[in-house]
Amino acid sequence: MASCFEVSASVSDEQTESASSQKREERLRKFRELHFRRNEARKLNHKEVVEEDKRLKLPTNWEAKKARLEWELMTDEKKKECAAKGEDYDRVKLLEISAEDAERWERKKKKKNPDPGFSGYAEAQLRQYQRLTKQIKPDMDGYERQREQCGEDFHPTSNSLIHGTHVPSKEGIDRMVEDVEKQIEKRAKYSRRRAYNDDADIDYINERNAKFNKKAERFYGKYTAEIKQNLERGTAV
Repeated sequence: MASCFEVSASVSDEQTESASSQKREERLRKFRELHFRRNEARKLNHKEVVEEDKRLKLPTNWEAKKARLEWELMTDEKKKECAAKGEDYDRVKLLEISAEDAERWERKKKKKNPDPGFSGYAEAQLRQYQRLTKQIKPDMDGYERQREQCGEDFHPTSNSLIHGTHVPSKEGIDRMVEDVEKQIEKRAKYSRRRAYNDDADIDYINERNAKFNKKAERFYGKYTAEIKQNLERGTAV
């Protein structure tokens, strides 16, 4: 018959072994969890690398193009939906614009510079043409009078002799003179590059230094004129 000491020792060994087994199972569970997380992180990293490689191979403005295409598709679907319902798309679009967006767009329009400046003679000529055509106001009464006076020659053919017989009205001549005078006045305000003066003193080492010296002379020239003269004469103390 086993003693109480042996029984208690056996129970203690079983408890110790059970605790060790539980700790081992807990460690194995954590290990499997960490292994699973590592595999998930590896898959996500690989996926991100692939996506980044795709983005790098795309054009630089791909995001803007994609957004534009999505907006166009959404607009086409909205137009089809409005056409099916018999509604005006422009009216529905305006109804969906909030007051804040409308005010922001108006402010943005006002901030735009109407005169982008000179970029080329062709662009300047086109801008002037557009400006002049916007000022044209058709005279329908004069048009009808001229058509009655010319008769069949109002739409001339190769056999018509109407060329060179038209006499402009006094109002038309006055408008042309007024527009030419405005152009001359506007052109006179343009700033031109100042001509280089060969007789001017050279007190600079480059173009940037020359501009700096001109600014310094403009602000401090009257205070340093006597010192400058003494230095040039060699009488400065």
